[in-house]
Order: sequence, then C-alpha cells, then structure tokens
Amino acid sequence: MMSGASTWQIASRITLKLAWPAVAASFLILFIRSIESFEVPALLGLPVGIEVFTSSIYEAIHRYPSDIGLASAYAITLLVITSGGIWFQARIASQGNKYSTVTGKGFRPRVIDIGRWRYVMGGIFLTYASFAIILPFFILVWSSLQRYYSVPSWAALKNISLRSYGSILSYPNVTGAVWNSIVLSLGTATFVMVLTAIICWIVLRTKIPGRWLLDNMASLPMVMPGLVLGLSIMVCYLTLGGGVYGTIWILFVAYVTRFLPYGMRYNTTSMVQIHKELEESASMSGAGWAQTFWTIVLPLLKPGLVAGWIYIVVVSIRELSSSILLYSPGSEVVSVIVWELWQNGQYVELSAFGVMLISFLFVFTLVAQAAGRRYGIKEA
Repeated sequence: MMSGASTWQIASRITLKLAWPAVAASFLILFIRSIESFEVPALLGLPVGIEVFTSSIYEAIHRYPSDIGLASAYAITLLVITSGGIWFQARIASQGNKYSTVTGKGFRPRVIDIGRWRYVMGGIFLTYASFAIILPFFILVWSSLQRYYSVPSWAALKNISLRSYGSILSYPNVTGAVWNSIVLSLGTATFVMVLTAIICWIVLRTKIPGRWLLDNMASLPMVMPGLVLGLSIMVCYLTLGGGVYGTIWILFVAYVTRFLPYGMRYNTTSMVQIHKELEESASMSGAGWAQTFWTIVLPLLKPGLVAGWIYIVVVSIRELSSSILLYSPGSEVVSVIVWELWQNGQYVELSAFGVMLISFLFVFTLVAQAAGRRYGIKEA
C-alpha cells in the first residue's frame, strides 16, 4: 500500500497467496464434509429415491441380509477421491516457510477496506443468508408453534401454541441426551485441538524420521464416512471387549477419531504461518520445548485453535452418522433424538427441538468467537 498498490492488487498478489493454505484446507474440509454427509441425503433423498455415497452405504448395511461388501466398495471409492485432496494439502503444508506471516519482526493484523465492493459483497451475503438460513429457520419456528404441521397462512395463525415445546421438554431421554452431547462435544474439541497442535509441531518443526506417518494417521479418518467409521468401531470393540461398547466412551472414541483430521487442518494452517525463528529465539534464551510451546506457539495458534474448537464442538453436537450405530440406552445424544422424532413423524416436536438447538448453538458460537477475539492476537 505504501508503494502505491490498490486494495485489489494487495488482495490478489499478497493476501490471497499467503492465505492459500487456509483456502485449500477449508475447501478440503467442506468438500469432504459434503461428500460424506449422511443426515440431509438420508432425510431428503431416501424417501424419493435419490441416493448418494453415504445413503447407499446405509442402505447396503441395513438391507437383509447386509451387503458389507458393497458398503466397503463405496467406502474405498470415497477413500480414493479424498486421498488426492489430502495429498495436495500435505504438499502445501510442507512448504510452510513460503506462507509465514508471523515472524520475529513487527506483526499486526489489520482490516483492509474494500471500498464500494463491501456493498456488493454485503448484498450477496444477505441474499444467501435469506434463502439458506433465515427462511428455513422461519419455517422451523412456524412449524414449532403449530398444533400440527400446516403451511404458513393467515388461517393457521389461530393454531399457534407452545404445546410442542412443552412436549419436547418432557420427551423421554431429552435431558440426558443434551447432557451427553455437551460433555462429548466439549471434551472432544479440547482433546482434539491440543493433541493435533502437538502433532502439527512435530510434523512441521522437527526432523524426526517417520513424522509424516503421524500426519497421515491423523488425517486418515477424514476419508472414512461416519457410517463406516461407526461400524468399524462397533465391530472392533465387540471383538476386543474391554467394557467400552454400550457406554458413552465408545462415542467419545468415535468422535475423537472422526474429528482428528479437522483439528489437523486448522492447526496446520495456523502453524505454517508462524516462522520457526520465534522458537529459535526462545531456545537461544534458554527456554525448553515445553516452555516455548506453552508461551509462544500456543498463544500464536489461538485464532486457529479457537476456530477449530468451535467448529468441532458444533459438528460434534450435530454428529449422527457414527452415533446412530454406537449409542445405547442411557448414552443417547441430541442427533439421535432428532432422528427418532423424524422417524416417528413428530414434526412439530422436532421443529421445536430444532429451534432450541439452533438457538443454543448460535449463542454458543457468538460467545466463543467473542472470547477468541478477546484472548487471541490483539490488533494493537
């Protein structure tokens, strides 16, 4: 900017290029989350005969007799598709010094003014939010206020009632499911983000032979659909025993395994932007590894850690594909209750539960983001 570059030149030639690892990681996460999604294709696609990979796996497992071979073939196909994306992301991460923005020199993040384009981008965002978020949520609220589902109309206004909210609060196992989901989501997110921060440091900062194996092992669950992962864990613990199956701990194992790759992507993206000279300076000053990691690396990783932690908490609460195979009486989670309500045709109760769940996640995300901005890297 001091050399006369415009905002567009700065964004296209500097900012976007430096953000390339984050763009690639976000694209990879969204692509894989879309291709392995089970809930939406199962709820909207199966009733009308539209199948995708995950719903085909579910159908193959639940037909009689179960066709495990066909389900495995679908899983291997997903493995081939997503392995290419992980390899590409790993290549970018291996060139970490090219994308370092937090170095030993002065560093201060700043907001770039995009001028009149902010109105265009704001309009695009509002249009998308209206059709993808606001209108569906309005229908959900409307349905939750009806005695039975009906299309929004003036005539239906006379049927408005809060009865569905009372019904869902007295629904069996709802309280236990909410508590189980909160414990599992918070525990999973914290464990995953701390563990993957250590793994990323080993992979990107050390020369330990075989360190690439850690990255591959932590990323491998990303290519496994939740249904297949849940089935594998179920068979594994039924065979090995150990008292884990039938408890909430098997869900914790499944969640940690399932979301470990997402923690890796968030932490890798943040780690490549921190130049190793900061740790070298600490080492020259007599700091050990633990002190350097705790006082330098983790504070600089806070934006990525907080973002990844919020993401994992939210998707853990929503997780159904693994939970549907691993839950047992007493270890139900929120997503299982949602599935049961849908299967039972209790649409107004499901809508009420959905409104409460979305409202909770919305408030939680705002609070967590505010905390992240307060305790993350300051602009001044």
